[in-house]
Amino acid sequence: MHFRNLSLVSLVLVSSFSLTAQAAEDWAKIEQAAKGQTVYFNAWGGGENINQYIDWAAEQAQQRYAITVKHVKITDAAEVVKRIQTEQQAGRTSDGSVDLIWVNGENFSTLKRGQLLYGPWAEQLPNWVNVDTKKPVQQDFSESTDGLEAPWGTAQLTFIADRNKLATPPDSATALLKFAQENPGRVTYPKPPSFHGTTFLKQLLLDLSTDSAALSKPVDTEQFTKLTQPLWAYLDELHKVAWQQGKSFPASDAEMHQKLADGELLISLSFNPNEAASLVAAKRLPESAYSFGFKKGTIGNVHFLAIPFNAKAKEAAQVFANFLLSPEAQAHKADLKVWGDPSVLLANKLPQQAANPSVLPADVPTLAEPHASWVEALEKEWIKRYGS
Repeated sequence: MHFRNLSLVSLVLVSSFSLTAQAAEDWAKIEQAAKGQTVYFNAWGGGENINQYIDWAAEQAQQRYAITVKHVKITDAAEVVKRIQTEQQAGRTSDGSVDLIWVNGENFSTLKRGQLLYGPWAEQLPNWVNVDTKKPVQQDFSESTDGLEAPWGTAQLTFIADRNKLATPPDSATALLKFAQENPGRVTYPKPPSFHGTTFLKQLLLDLSTDSAALSKPVDTEQFTKLTQPLWAYLDELHKVAWQQGKSFPASDAEMHQKLADGELLISLSFNPNEAASLVAAKRLPESAYSFGFKKGTIGNVHFLAIPFNAKAKEAAQVFANFLLSPEAQAHKADLKVWGDPSVLLANKLPQQAANPSVLPADVPTLAEPHASWVEALEKEWIKRYGS
């Protein structure tokens, strides 16, 4: 019995070693095939710090792996999704125009449902072992990722204010409305369907809802009407006292940051819990700027990288994504002087950063995103009610 147990243990160890050796051999082949390939990386191009980070990563990819990375600067991932759909309909099953896309939420759901993604590949990346799987890295807006996209960074809705002008921030949707009523013309939000505007709507819905579990399921017409009634009633009241009386809205969070710096607004918002600190470091906000969230929490998620089904440079896209998941690249990205985008890796894989008062406090709970189908439904109803 003793020797038989030893034999079983030996067999398990040998099998494990064989699997690891095979994985290493397979990855070496991918790296070899990637050399000389060009990755057309479709990623949002609206942030100078983000663009500079991607430029840095592209330089590293060229030096280390002989891969060329072209940053295709986009304004909306949905437009890229439409392009991939068009290529599929035209029978373009190879040599696609997109090799890697920065994506999540409803856009990922659309790509997955349409079988427009290559994979699974993400969890076979060598640097997957560094990923903190306690974060929602395998769920994207309640949709299982199934290895079809690799996590890149984490995010959480964050409100920003100036401590010299707002010492005690509102800690709920109800408190925010009361604050707006006491300070007419000084509160607003980005115009949906911009990402930050839609996220603000979802945040209000979660904070006001008495049935948050229903929001994690695909939207149902009857349920939608019932569950969103408090949201529209809330916005009707908020718009009466909002900036421009709710007849006009900032186009983006960046515009809100500027209005906060100018004193026109008292509160701005971001989907990066480190952004206020980055803006302070860049001297675009005063040192008295700080971040806050609601008592019940704010929406948070992970943003991902995906490879289309017809990508021309699938191997190079995987190698580049693997580099972006490395402790070095993740730590550089999280640096407040670089981008300040929080990492998806285990904390012990990264250098400790000094505490910063402008960063969203760690005790603000992270709320799960509603199901991806709620995005379009909310945006359509908002435009119908307030878009004109």
